[in-house]
Amino acid sequence: MSFAFLSVARDTGAIARSSMERQAAAAGARFEQRGGWNVAVAYPNESAAAGGWADVSQLPKFELHGAPGIELELGTATRAGGAWWCPLTAERTLVIGAGPGERAGAATALDVTSSYGALTISGPAARAIFARFTAIDVREASLPVAGLRPGSVARTPGMLLREGPERFLMLFGWALSEYMWTVVADAAEGTGAGPLGADALGELADA
Repeated sequence: MSFAFLSVARDTGAIARSSMERQAAAAGARFEQRGGWNVAVAYPNESAAAGGWADVSQLPKFELHGAPGIELELGTATRAGGAWWCPLTAERTLVIGAGPGERAGAATALDVTSSYGALTISGPAARAIFARFTAIDVREASLPVAGLRPGSVARTPGMLLREGPERFLMLFGWALSEYMWTVVADAAEGTGAGPLGADALGELADA
């Protein structure tokens, strides 16, 4: 599955911005410049324990063409070098969270950061939220931790990676970012979940 037709150019200014920045600002986000991006780091009354959704579009994303220098299994992401290695086919791998470095092997790496919008949905209501807008089965038996599933999310091409027991990373075409924020916010209504900043979300440790 390719999102090339939805690719947009990265912000040409000094600071890159997510397509969901306007909605984050409307929700009261406090922003900081991190890694060349304007990142929502906190929201009023947010609760990491209650969970919610966080715009993580700033995560570096690289598509590798060719066999990488790391062993991968289709349907399962591998955590290595501060990144998730997500095999899409035997010859295409999406690396999320850091550059591939030497692990790329002989594969050619293409920066596709601004081809994908990304939301992390976490907390006890995460599964219930997903059930309201995607047909992807997020139950433990179908999607264990590190499970990777391409499919339809809110009737658009997307991809779902389970990062932890109650933490899921959803990727979709960059041009659909505002739409996806609205879909998730509507699905989360009544669950106690709300927008989360980068500081509340925290970082995954390397496996």
